[in-house]
Amino acid sequence: MQFDIVIVGAGAAGLTAGIFAGRSAPGARIAVVDGAAKIGAKILIAGGGRCNVTHDVVLPEDFNGSRNAIAKVLRTFPVDQTIAFFEELGVTLKREETGKLFPVTDRAQTVLDALLGATGDAGVVILPETRVEKINPGFQLETSRGVIEATKLILATGGRSVPKTGSDGHGYTLARALGHSVTEVFPGLVPLLIEEPHWMRELSGTSAEVELAVRSGTGRVLTRQRGAMLMTHFGISGPAPLDISRHWIDARRKDPAASLACSFLPGENFEAVERKLLTAAKRNPHATVASVLRGSLPERVLERLSPAVPVAKLSRDDRLAVVRSLIEFPIPVSRDRGFDYAEVTAGGVPLDEIEVGTMASRRAPGLFLCGEILDVDGRIGGYNFQWAWASGRLAGTHCAR
Repeated sequence: MQFDIVIVGAGAAGLTAGIFAGRSAPGARIAVVDGAAKIGAKILIAGGGRCNVTHDVVLPEDFNGSRNAIAKVLRTFPVDQTIAFFEELGVTLKREETGKLFPVTDRAQTVLDALLGATGDAGVVILPETRVEKINPGFQLETSRGVIEATKLILATGGRSVPKTGSDGHGYTLARALGHSVTEVFPGLVPLLIEEPHWMRELSGTSAEVELAVRSGTGRVLTRQRGAMLMTHFGISGPAPLDISRHWIDARRKDPAASLACSFLPGENFEAVERKLLTAAKRNPHATVASVLRGSLPERVLERLSPAVPVAKLSRDDRLAVVRSLIEFPIPVSRDRGFDYAEVTAGGVPLDEIEVGTMASRRAPGLFLCGEILDVDGRIGGYNFQWAWASGRLAGTHCAR
């Protein structure tokens, strides 16, 4: 089989690349190949099966990677154009309180069906169950269904997150064979495991608004993240832990003594909390830590962190220890849950090996790369999809030219 353009990977970025390649070059022979039997599995499980298409505000600061390069890509396809693109495909999006945008149907299948339909309408052929094993010079692809030849090639293979959907990291092998380097990859947006036994694991199902901080071995704060944290039977999950997970993993790679601390009173500092307790004790000698802070954090957490005796009867050292546990509680994370549970891959092909104005490879003429295979990962909330749509559109459009 011979094509003008072959796109390897039929995920969010690959399908978008196919749509815009087909629209930019009517009549061109274009194929999207994917090793999976069922196309778009990752789209279908995103957002709890609803597919968080994007976020109402997407900034370069919402991503990890080369911010200047990321900004150039995002500017080419901002959120308002993304909304209009999906509207054109028949998918109306709605904004939720958090700023996340979902299809009004609340079904990821709606998004996938629209993308597949638009791919076909653009004259692009989709070849499932076609795993690319090797790429020879001249873009001769050795696949599980025979040899496919391409004049130009787009790699949109994804990373290593949720490998059961097909993103098993093989794309990195293909990228290396074509002359690219790959930074060390590790899970991003992944739940974190806590050593057993620990009271947090006993409070499975309890959610709290917190501020998490990754600290170096010397105690220096490397990064902070505020948001909801869900305690589970294995450890912690939810927006704040997922967002900070890649920073904790990265810090531990460089410094085994790095740690994670939690403030159950986000926005409050040590002095303010101690002052609040002392003031309450003067007004009411029977006031306890729990009675003073009731409503500020979940009751079940308060029970674990506050002594039953009145504040007035606490020694200074005990009072300071209570405040410290509320503001700087150490979470003994043992490890992350791995790529099987990660929503994105951190690391990948460096952006300085890509011409970000077109997504063309600087190493191999005729090659383009887009999506999660690149060293870009964003926060939870639709940001990684926005990267997929924007980088896929650029790759498809310019590859067709």
